[in-house]
Amino acid sequence: MSTRLTYTSGAAAPETDARFEAALEAARSGPADPLPHLVGGERSFAGEVFERRDPSRTDTVASRAHAAPPELVADAIERARAAQVRWRQTAPSDRCALLRAVGEAIGERHMAMAAAVSMEAGKSRIESIAEVQEAIDLIEAYCEQMERHGGYRVPLGQLTPEETNESVLRPFGVFGVIGPFNFPVALVVGMASGALVAGNTVVIKPSEQTPLSGALVGECFAAAGLPEGVVALVHGGEETGRALAEGAIDGVVFTGSADVGRALGKRFADGPFARPAITEMGGKNPAIVAASADVDAAAAGIASSAFGFSGQKCSACSRAIVVDAVYDELVAALAARADALVIGDPADTGAFTGPVVDEQAVARFADATGAGGTVVAGGRVLDLPGHYVAPTVVADVPAGHRLTRDELFVPFVAVTRAGSFEEALAEANAVDYGLTAGVFSRERAELDAFLDGIEAGVVYVNRRAGATTGAWPGFQSFCGWKSSGSTGKGGLGPYYVAQFMREQSRTIVAV
Repeated sequence: MSTRLTYTSGAAAPETDARFEAALEAARSGPADPLPHLVGGERSFAGEVFERRDPSRTDTVASRAHAAPPELVADAIERARAAQVRWRQTAPSDRCALLRAVGEAIGERHMAMAAAVSMEAGKSRIESIAEVQEAIDLIEAYCEQMERHGGYRVPLGQLTPEETNESVLRPFGVFGVIGPFNFPVALVVGMASGALVAGNTVVIKPSEQTPLSGALVGECFAAAGLPEGVVALVHGGEETGRALAEGAIDGVVFTGSADVGRALGKRFADGPFARPAITEMGGKNPAIVAASADVDAAAAGIASSAFGFSGQKCSACSRAIVVDAVYDELVAALAARADALVIGDPADTGAFTGPVVDEQAVARFADATGAGGTVVAGGRVLDLPGHYVAPTVVADVPAGHRLTRDELFVPFVAVTRAGSFEEALAEANAVDYGLTAGVFSRERAELDAFLDGIEAGVVYVNRRAGATTGAWPGFQSFCGWKSSGSTGKGGLGPYYVAQFMREQSRTIVAV
């Protein structure tokens, strides 16, 4: 296993750098044959071939895969359903043992998987290596939840001496797992393992922008020896995702855009009965900077969260709301940090961040830079052989402007002036999203007001390492409020696994 890194790690050890660079070079040596699907323990090559280009070098194909036709998706669901009875009857301790074997398989492939993430998503080496470690830690966190709660069986009281009562959480059946491009290993593994440890079987659809990363996840599940049919993986884009969502599944878990997440929620609430739709749907995440703040710490935290992975995180800091007294100082410090960041290929040791994911992201960036305010750093599409844009700070953005409301998913932070801390807090809450938020203040009363009043599921106070980003399994939950999540309970945290089960009350009278 590689040197352990998290999203707030500063740098990798030289030997880790060398291993990553060798793995990335190997991954880039040329895409192999189109990736197959994994259905019922067998490989399938059904469907037309699509390709993913390396966003760091757009003249190069990163990976190819087959797009699963609807009939293959239906077959995967049917096989998952056939396998689910045996899987739910497997003792929780045995399910945990098999999932921990998946974690071991991921550890054995750590650098190859990190290289795939960097090649397909353009993620920096630190972020990619950390993401694979997060996948391992997510499995362990969810197994520990199952074990700590004794398989979610709770003895209840007795009304008569002859009866025994208990509450049991039981799996729903088959879950569809629809993964995002930005965390194609960690979030796919996390969503799938949460469902699996609870006794469900899963059909995974990785993002079409990261098929190799998804295929390597499937390889790890296969290597761990889970029973046939418990995990299926089908590649493809919108058509494949629609076939899965419209198929005979008992629930869906999804990370992605609010529009798609809400549509899934409506679909799964409809029909003869509602089915669970566990969705995490992005954010428009603010950092409030009070008059008493350590401005240098605030600038460092905002820059890290706004520009890490080129702003392509649901938790990215895209808004800084700054009280008048320190506004000019914060803008100058943040602009200086943005200008100092090194943008380049993940193969480059000194690169802080890499490209954005595709041409659409570049277009969103270009549109945003001309939409209002004053560009004080960045604002340029870079002349590099990929989808590169400069980390951008736009000041003098009025409260309520679309740059403070629309999720952009690019390295772009809008800075808004506030007359008071109370005004800043009101502006922070004046969006439909509620995923992450940060505050920088030395005043206890302001911190108490923030913690009491902020409408976000993940909050950080005076965090230089990341104003709104950096959650890690077992340390922070990742729970979206409002339009950022459908359940009010998040991944990484202590209430996640229970969402994949439904309660059954059992009264048994001795005979």
